[in-house]
Amino acid sequence: MNKVKIYPSCLNGNISVPPSKSAAHRAIICASLSEGISTVRPIELSNDIIATINCMKALGAEAELSGDTLTVCGKNIFSEKTAALDCGESGSTLRFLIPIAAAGGVSAEFTGHGKLPQRPIGVYTDCLPEKGVVCRTEGGLPLNISGRLQSGVYEIPGDVSSQFITGLLLALPLLDGDSEIRLTSKAQSVGYIDMTIAVMRDFGVDITKSDSGWIIRGGQKYIARDYIVEGDWSQAAFFMTAAAIGGDITIDNLDPDSTQGDKTCVDVYRQLGADVYFSDRILHIKSGALHGIELDASDIPDMVPAFSIAAAAAEGRTVIKGAERLRIKECDRLHALCEGLSRLGVNIKETKDGLIIDGCKAFSGGSVEGYNDHRIVMSFASACGKFTEDVTITDMESINKSYPSFFEDFKKLGGKYDVIMG
Repeated sequence: MNKVKIYPSCLNGNISVPPSKSAAHRAIICASLSEGISTVRPIELSNDIIATINCMKALGAEAELSGDTLTVCGKNIFSEKTAALDCGESGSTLRFLIPIAAAGGVSAEFTGHGKLPQRPIGVYTDCLPEKGVVCRTEGGLPLNISGRLQSGVYEIPGDVSSQFITGLLLALPLLDGDSEIRLTSKAQSVGYIDMTIAVMRDFGVDITKSDSGWIIRGGQKYIARDYIVEGDWSQAAFFMTAAAIGGDITIDNLDPDSTQGDKTCVDVYRQLGADVYFSDRILHIKSGALHGIELDASDIPDMVPAFSIAAAAAEGRTVIKGAERLRIKECDRLHALCEGLSRLGVNIKETKDGLIIDGCKAFSGGSVEGYNDHRIVMSFASACGKFTEDVTITDMESINKSYPSFFEDFKKLGGKYDVIMG
C-alpha cells in the first residue's frame, strides 16, 4: 500500500461529510427486502457499501447506481436458494446478513478479507442452530449456513456488538410467527440499534420495545420508498478533531436530531473544551482551551480514534474506558493509537479497555503505522494542526473502506500531503 506524508497545517473552512455508512447499509438492505422499487441516496461507494450491495444482489435483489442514487428492487429476493456472499472487510455486512439469508432459507457461504474472518460471530453460532439453522465453521469465516430461520425467543448478551441485534431485528419480521429478542446483559452502542429501528420504520416495519429487549411481529413486509441518507457523524469526528486542536470548520450536512450514536461527539468535544454549536442546522466547531476528561466510550467506540488525537493535544490527563471492543476491529485500535501517539511524543498508556493520555502542546514528526485501518489513518491525518514536522502514515488506501474522498476533503480545508507510492 501507499504511504501518505502529512505536513503541518491547520484546517479551516466548510465541508460536507459523506452519507452515513451505517444508515446506508440499513437502507440498502431494507430496500432490497421490499418488493417494489426504492431509491437510496446519496450513496458513496466505499468498499463496505459495495460489499453490502453485491451481497444483496447475490441474494436476488436488483440494484443499479446512477450518480449518487442507488435504485433497488427486491421482488426476486431469495429467489436463489444458494448464494456466495463475499462481505469484504465489512463487519456490518456479515453480521446483518447472516440471519437475513437464514430467514430466506438460503444456503449461503460467507467469506471475508482482512481481519474479518477472525472477528467474532459466536453469538449467531450459539443461537441460530436452536432456531433451525445449521452453521458450519471452524471458528470464523468461511461460514456456511443452511436451513430456514424459525421465529421464537432469542436470548443474547447485550454487551457484544450491536450488529448482532441489528441483524436479528432486520430478519425476524420476515418470519411467519412473532419473535422476541431478550438481552441477558445491558446493551451497548444503543444508538446503532435505535438507527436500525428508525430505518426499518421508514420502510414500513415496526418493532416494539420491551423491558428486556424487543418484540418483533412476524409476517411484516418492507415497503419500497425513496430514502435520503443523512451525513455521517463518525466521519465528521475526524474534522471535528482537526478543528478542536487548531482550526475552524463548519459541516453542513449533519442532522442534529440524528439517531446515530456518534452524534454524542458534539457533547464530548464540548466537554473537552472545543467551541461547538449548531446554527441553522450547520455544525460549527473551532479550537478552544482543551483540557483532559474522562470518557466512557462503550456506546461510541468508533469515535475513540479521532477523539484520542484531540485528547493528546489537550492540557492534562484524559482517561478513556469501555472501549475493549476496539481490540477486535480492523486492527487492535487501542494498541495502534498508543503506539502511534507514542511515536509522536505523547505520554500514553494502554489499559485493558481504554487509554490514559497525558496531553502535550505539539506532536513531533516521524512515521506512524496505519495498520490497514481506515479510522487509524484518518485520525492521525487529523492531527496535522499540532505537527512540528511532517508525519508519514502507512496504508493510505485503507480509507477506501469507509471514506474514499477523505484526502480530497482534507485538501479542501487546507490540509497538505503527498502520496508516497510503493
